[in-house]
Amino acid sequence: MLRDWCGRLIGALVFCFAANAAAQAPSEAQRAQARAIYERIVSIDTSTGPQNVTMANYLAEQFRAGGFAAEDIHLVGAGDTTGILVRYRGDGSGGRPILLLAHMDVVPALRADWERDPFTMVEENGFFFGRGTIDNKAGVAHLTSTFLTLRAEGFTPTRDLILWFSGDEETTGATTQALLANHRALLGDAEFALNSDAGGGQLDGQGRGIAFALQTAEKTYASFTFTARNPGGHSSAPRADNAIYELSDALSRLRAFQFPVMWNATTIESFRSAATMFSGAEAQALRRFAENPGDRVAARTLARNPNISTMMRTTCVATMLSGGHAENALPQSATATVNCRVFPGVPVADVQAELRAIAGTNVEVAPLGPANFSDASPLRADVMQATTRAVHSVHPGAGITPYMSAGATDGLFFRAAGIPTYGVGAVFIGDEDDFAHGLNERVPVTSFYQGLTHWRVLLTDLAGRS
Repeated sequence: MLRDWCGRLIGALVFCFAANAAAQAPSEAQRAQARAIYERIVSIDTSTGPQNVTMANYLAEQFRAGGFAAEDIHLVGAGDTTGILVRYRGDGSGGRPILLLAHMDVVPALRADWERDPFTMVEENGFFFGRGTIDNKAGVAHLTSTFLTLRAEGFTPTRDLILWFSGDEETTGATTQALLANHRALLGDAEFALNSDAGGGQLDGQGRGIAFALQTAEKTYASFTFTARNPGGHSSAPRADNAIYELSDALSRLRAFQFPVMWNATTIESFRSAATMFSGAEAQALRRFAENPGDRVAARTLARNPNISTMMRTTCVATMLSGGHAENALPQSATATVNCRVFPGVPVADVQAELRAIAGTNVEVAPLGPANFSDASPLRADVMQATTRAVHSVHPGAGITPYMSAGATDGLFFRAAGIPTYGVGAVFIGDEDDFAHGLNERVPVTSFYQGLTHWRVLLTDLAGRS
């Protein structure tokens, strides 16, 4: 789950639609069902591939027991892990299918570091604690319970709804890539995707939902190595062509370099909204940039705020360093890792070419693993309005804005495959309680149950009869 730009500036982003949704609160039976699913999946240590298979099999059993046909439940394997796809068949009157995304895997958690067993869900002080409670097993539980409840109620969607729970979002994304490469037919002609692993809301100190960020774009994650190589020799006879110095010179040029200012519909709306909550020069710059995208004076002002400047351009930064082999020998090689977050729509090859020019002729630049890129998703009125109704059904008056994430989720692969993707995760949480990937990960109990209302409103709005 990505809450970077959202988590730091969400209170300043207000992009509202009129909404008066008549929300149906979850029944006690659904609350109990959702909690049982949540507790069971948190107990499975899905930081390892085989345990993801265990979780996928458990969920498949729940869907079969809930009346979903065997031919609508598919396990898609990749290496030692798997993903699960479930189709909720509609009558086709409402258009093409909608994908619904979550991921089953979690980052590792060391028991000795936690106050509680990370793989035993504990309810305490108004929170559910456990690894994956927010990232992203709340999304899995919400979507699973909503599917089962709507099916039990006899709801027939006007279009197919297709769940995809991946098995390795936190690592390679291999299950999602296998789905798209080898099983694309299972997705039908999906029109767009709703991702529970992005977006989300902010609670204030009194537990009120004050803002919601809807993710419509993600930067591409791409890493490269900078390597300088020299003949080396004895340290008593220094040479001019020292690998460490040449690498250092290249990194100094990288430090001083800035990629061109860029923008898209998402960032312009975010800046326009943020301008109403900032003050002084930053507010003026945000407003000026939104009114005149690319304005150089505004861009220079905004570049001083790292949380804003990352939304305006591709960024590349050195993150790791190694070099030399002995204290009394000249270095034969020196290598740095450079991590880039690439603006949506920019080919990674273009970034690599720019890095080669920065590095110079004496430093090699090579990709460190594969990278995938995609453009931003369009700001669909139906998705924006349905999300607003879902949010306001639980938190009336909360401000809503599209935002671009500096990191990436499975949504990146679907956007790259031509399926617009929107991060609409249902969890509202205070910034001080957000410990995704960290110790004592948690979700407010009330927020978890309100998420069931969020998804019911969202799905019945987009795939129900008027």
